[in-house]
Amino acid sequence: MQDRSTARPSLEPSLDRRTLLAGAGATATLAALGFSPAALAQQGLKLGVAEAFGFEGLKARARDLASRPYQAPPSPRADVLERIDYDAHGKIKFKPEMALWANGPSPWPVTFFHLGRYFQKPVRMHVLDAGQAREIVYDESYFEMPADSPARELPTGAGFAGFRFQESRSGHPGRKGEKLDWQKNDWVAFLGASYFRAIGELYQYGLSARGLAIDPAVAGKPEEFPDFTHIWLETPQPGAEYVVVYALLSGPSVAGAYRFRMHRGKGVTMEIEKALYLRKDIERLCISPLTSMYWYSETAKSTAVDWRPEVHDSDGLALWTGAGERAWRPLNNPHRTTASAFMDENPRGFGLLQRDREVGHYLDGVFYERRPSLWVETQGDWGKGAVQLIEIPTDDEIHDNIVAMWVPSTPAKAGASFEFRYKLHWLADEPFPPALGRVVATRLGNGGQPGTVRPRGVRKFMVEFLGPALETIPFGVKPEVVLSTSRGTFSYVFAEAVPDDVPGHWRAQFDLTVEGNEPVEMRCFMRGGDKVLTETWLYQYLPF
Repeated sequence: MQDRSTARPSLEPSLDRRTLLAGAGATATLAALGFSPAALAQQGLKLGVAEAFGFEGLKARARDLASRPYQAPPSPRADVLERIDYDAHGKIKFKPEMALWANGPSPWPVTFFHLGRYFQKPVRMHVLDAGQAREIVYDESYFEMPADSPARELPTGAGFAGFRFQESRSGHPGRKGEKLDWQKNDWVAFLGASYFRAIGELYQYGLSARGLAIDPAVAGKPEEFPDFTHIWLETPQPGAEYVVVYALLSGPSVAGAYRFRMHRGKGVTMEIEKALYLRKDIERLCISPLTSMYWYSETAKSTAVDWRPEVHDSDGLALWTGAGERAWRPLNNPHRTTASAFMDENPRGFGLLQRDREVGHYLDGVFYERRPSLWVETQGDWGKGAVQLIEIPTDDEIHDNIVAMWVPSTPAKAGASFEFRYKLHWLADEPFPPALGRVVATRLGNGGQPGTVRPRGVRKFMVEFLGPALETIPFGVKPEVVLSTSRGTFSYVFAEAVPDDVPGHWRAQFDLTVEGNEPVEMRCFMRGGDKVLTETWLYQYLPF
């Protein structure tokens, strides 16, 4: 189980200046405007020597790295880093005036995270301009820290733990329309192994994405966490609407090259290209892994386990298959680690979503109702494989216990290589919602009919659907409930409109009779005649 971590003077060039900045004269113009390496150095950042850089060259570097034995990034003064615990780390603050591009040209300045007990592997940061990269050399003068902070004992050049993009210096409008202070607000953060996060349109961090996951929940094998060891931040042109970041990934079993193009709009969109080169055989190679937290929801909750009605960053896995089926799998907090596989070919997308946005369903001050949903939009040919979902038991909200990812069918053998392209959408909802009725609630109870003796070993399920397709049902007509199960029998099956006067709000009700403690896989959807009216509800019932 992975512990959870950790959230412009206006430069809008005129048309003439935009024209001037285009093409071969762009680099010279940036220098003239004060954005040259010399200007950055005068600002206070210490830069290394220039080296040629390009994405194809980065791929070649990763390929060469994978052909040699793995060497972990050296940790500077591990004895010092151990003393930078949670409290000590929280007192170390990056100085906003030292931010990369604090004075432009990017609307989004970059600040850096300090190393510490929980982030001991240094990440080498570089600024990239016109195909030339220079390392940003760590110095304690970039940070505010107490006089007795252990961090003062680290040498110059020790490295950083990660970085983040601050909000626009011109002030991105917040949830309530106020302009956000770029010095206090950020929208993307890379910190720890290959983890990164972004805020959604509701201005809240939540679940994380990863560059790669290797062998999570594989029996008898520890999970491997490869690291982004080097980062290159491409200097944008004035007025740019996106930022570009390159990363080198390395771990005992793999090396990889990544390109991120990130756009701050309604939420955050990331276009990602990556090339992977395997050092060793990998049993479960996880592409575009998403990591979240699910403790409990309205579906199932132990009595008095916590005072809040629900606690989760995500409440379900959404699927859009290559064949076009839309499906929803509510999350579980199981008694033992479980892995579910949804076989597919060239999936259109998948994501961990937070569909429940009711403030009254959480009732605390950490804003679970505002946590972003994260959707993976596949691009190109992903071939055969499976969206896999791993659910790990947890008894608290401090642990990420949910992982969803694509696992290719192609064997991940030493010497093999893989390339993938995809988009990540950090939003309140999935970016391509269907007109079908969507699952909005899953409820469990004792089986049988009210007013009668309830039979033992029978569970009742109420699955609520809501959506435009259900609004077309004629008055007096009920949709058909279509069910299937891996084992057990159904009874007392019917559909009814939810009595709340909300158009298109229906529920399917049914009882399941099953013996034994093994998990039960169920499917349910509604149709009218030969027309599918809802997405498919998938559920893993744990009868023990």
